[in-house]
Amino acid sequence: EAKVANAANGRAIRFDIMDQKQRQSEISQADIVVSMLPGTMHQIVADECLSLGKHLLTPSYVTPEMKNIASSVVEKGLVFLNELGVDPGIDHMSAMRIIDAIKKKGGTIRSFNSFCGGLVAPACDDNPWNYKFSWNPRNVVVAGQGTAKYRANGQNKYVSYHRLFSTLRTTQMPGYGDFEIYPNRDSLQYCQLYGLEDIQTILRGTMRRPGFCEAWDIFVQLGCTDDSYVMEGSDRLTYRQYLESFLPADDNQGVEAKLADCFGFSQNSTVMDKISWLGFFSKEMIGLQDATPAQILQKVLAEKWGMKPHDRDLLVMQHQFEYTVDNMTKQIISSMSYEGESRENTAMAYTVGLPLAIAVKLIATGQIFPVGVNIPILPEIYSPILDELETFGVKFIEEENDIDKK
Repeated sequence: EAKVANAANGRAIRFDIMDQKQRQSEISQADIVVSMLPGTMHQIVADECLSLGKHLLTPSYVTPEMKNIASSVVEKGLVFLNELGVDPGIDHMSAMRIIDAIKKKGGTIRSFNSFCGGLVAPACDDNPWNYKFSWNPRNVVVAGQGTAKYRANGQNKYVSYHRLFSTLRTTQMPGYGDFEIYPNRDSLQYCQLYGLEDIQTILRGTMRRPGFCEAWDIFVQLGCTDDSYVMEGSDRLTYRQYLESFLPADDNQGVEAKLADCFGFSQNSTVMDKISWLGFFSKEMIGLQDATPAQILQKVLAEKWGMKPHDRDLLVMQHQFEYTVDNMTKQIISSMSYEGESRENTAMAYTVGLPLAIAVKLIATGQIFPVGVNIPILPEIYSPILDELETFGVKFIEEENDIDKK
């Protein structure tokens, strides 16, 4: 009710998605259903929308289960439009606009790098990690687990989790300075998705401020992000004991010395400052029963990296293209940044919600009608959405340069 804020066309209800009777009743009354549930629950909504003949929009990735009902969605003439958030969503649309424009003028794309990050606005950046949560803390803690895949100069590359946060590149964002990037899980899938099967280089990555990854890698190497087992007596451990439990046994050294020696850096280093600031050298009790290492780490981070009432977040995205046309090699750098208004009205929420809202309006008014299970990579979908996003301040600034003559 607080979110609806007495809007004339809004109505707040108590709703249980697992209540089949209520689910059918509410969905049957709708023309278009927007699911902002966790990704694992979209299929429940999708099956109901298919059964009742209702259009569906989500900000989440298309799952194998969603693909399995694609032919039935087409048969019923329904629109199931997914990946309409920021990443995935705005990343697809902004990249495809450039890709299609390059191809239209006869260009051949040699390299495509795409980066995105949700961080804290500079004016609210008051901790040594230069980071605060603007989305699900658990997703940050377990980010990157598995193997990252990308392509460099025609060769597929694979980066295992234990090397992920030391396999970095850097970039600059207009008005915001330097960032470092670690690879996302699977960049290779975008070769086919974006029609770039023959591309020589493709990489998608996550943006953080310089120094973040070096310190975060300590937690990865120690095993603090492991969510597969419970630490015995976790509620009786101090944070200092938690950290020490991952370090070599040596009664002659304190935790700080062990950690520094284990990773080969000074006790006065910025890495140690970051870990100390989180409180991992303190004797404060964890107080979390039957917790995994990742759950304990998340508890600390949720307290220390939480946004304060007047904090604002920052969303940054950048695409880098190299292509050849008319015997020339050219580069396009397309950058977008957006700051939130407050802890409640975040840039992350805004850039996830706006593309969805615009798409709903376009479908409801008959301006677009992409039948089937789709994502916004077609010009008839991405063009009007990107155009309207610009009126709300979500705008990409493109810089094009000649690199050399062939």
